Amino acid sequence: MIRRTRGAMARAIAGQGRKGLDMRAWMQAEGPLFNPRPAVRVLTLARDQHCVVIDELLARPEDLVDWACGQTFQPPRGVPYPGLLLPAPAALAQAVADCFAQHARGRIGGRRTLEAAVRLAMVTLPPEALAPCQWQCHRDRIAADPARVLFAASVLYLFRDPALGGTSFYRPRLPPAEVERMVADSQQLGAAEFRARWGVAPGYMTGSNDHFERIAQVPAAWNRMILYDGGLFHSGDVEQPQRLSPDPARGRLTLNGFFTCTRALR
Repeated sequence: MIRRTRGAMARAIAGQGRKGLDMRAWMQAEGPLFNPRPAVRVLTLARDQHCVVIDELLARPEDLVDWACGQTFQPPRGVPYPGLLLPAPAALAQAVADCFAQHARGRIGGRRTLEAAVRLAMVTLPPEALAPCQWQCHRDRIAADPARVLFAASVLYLFRDPALGGTSFYRPRLPPAEVERMVADSQQLGAAEFRARWGVAPGYMTGSNDHFERIAQVPAAWNRMILYDGGLFHSGDVEQPQRLSPDPARGRLTLNGFFTCTRALR
């Protein structure tokens, strides 16, 4: 069933069906993809660490949700994401990378973007289906040379129900060596052994615990993007997992970006 949409996007969907709609045609359907004057603010997370928050980012967010409703999301391969993923078409990925460069890269310590990857995502797994590495906050990627390379990330919330959860940032309570051991154990040990060793209960992380302290929380809001250093520990705030859905029109649909950058000179 096709949901009602507006203007050129509606005509394109009616003529081709959502699954056959070309992303470039959608982006050119009714003016600019991105709002030329979004509301941008910067949150300080820790010393020299910031999160850029952009509200009203897209000019037509409903159209992106419509497009996503006609696509086939797949379980992740090679990444411990607790749900379903869909690679973004190249035109959309480039637009997100341009947005990152314009609004956030310099603010979070980046100088030049070397590589970008963008995907649509939905958290769908029930708590009992999570692996130990999904019970805690995580880092997206760690640079071998963090003084020169920054791995940044972005999340655009494409759902209207704030109860589906925003994003929290954390700092470890443990010494660095113990943090690294815990991260490694979460990837290598079975659920029972990891729980016995570290005292972590299965399920989504929803706040501070013995191992990590929450230092900031950004609530979800329709058409809000957050951009940050992906080397910071962070986690989605899935406090009501019973509300999760694999339907892009009702679930926790996000557009996620990952950017490899050189660091700004200090």
